Amino acid sequence: MIAVDWGTSSARAYRLAPDGAVLERREGAGGILRVPEGGFPAALAGMVGPWLADGETRVLLSGMVGSRQGWQEAPYLACPAGLDDLAGAVEPVPFAEATVRLVPGLSAEDASGVPEVMRGEEVQVFGALARSDEDALLCLPGSHAKWVRVAGGRIAGFSTSLTGEAFAALKDHTILGRMMTGTAEIGPAFEAGIARAGEEGGLLHHLFGTRTLGLFGRLAAEDAASYLSGLLIGHEVSAAMTTPASVRLVGSGPLMALYGRAIVLRGGEAIAGDPDAAARGLALIGERTAWM
Repeated sequence: MIAVDWGTSSARAYRLAPDGAVLERREGAGGILRVPEGGFPAALAGMVGPWLADGETRVLLSGMVGSRQGWQEAPYLACPAGLDDLAGAVEPVPFAEATVRLVPGLSAEDASGVPEVMRGEEVQVFGALARSDEDALLCLPGSHAKWVRVAGGRIAGFSTSLTGEAFAALKDHTILGRMMTGTAEIGPAFEAGIARAGEEGGLLHHLFGTRTLGLFGRLAAEDAASYLSGLLIGHEVSAAMTTPASVRLVGSGPLMALYGRAIVLRGGEAIAGDPDAAARGLALIGERTAWM
């Protein structure tokens, strides 16, 4: 089977063995925003054409490729939802060279009834679980970070924080960025931001302190991005992890280390997950999918 985790800015394709093992992989910047109107069949063929030529006949897609901006919109499946629910709700996608199915995203509501949505992360969550009946708290760092609660092997609910996108906007498009150089890294400035996030005053007040600390020489320009990142991630972790907990981190890249450190400093335990969790999740859904 071919599994494709197809997001907004990038795509990962996997050729899987019958037991779900990754035989080959391809990764590139061919996210859905780079695909012209009507160009998804050609984009898929360009991504996995050699595997199709070798005889693969089944393709399972997940991620933003199933959004309104993607190939074909797949309706959200409401939580709680498990692997069997996702497999039973896959959408057929017309494609001449293989049988293609699209995994739907998930929807939920927060305590006030405000909607939550995800596309692609649900597959990573199921791929990251150690057991099919597990209870777990998972965090998927990113531009829109997700915190996911799993109960009995089913996604019970989740919340989204705009942390990564807010960091980029504040750094590049506000007065805070004028006194800021370098990138966010683990160190004293990042940890000071996390500590500040645990104090009174609220996020908006704390953010302005990034500027005033610089004005009074108490925060160097090269440390300001790390401090800002610590503030934002610290507030996010405090809101999502209301009591010390074991948190499974799912993803890859520098954010994993930043979130891991923040979770530990807020009293939790951070466990790094498999960076290929999407491949495993798609394999598990593929096993349960009715392909005919």
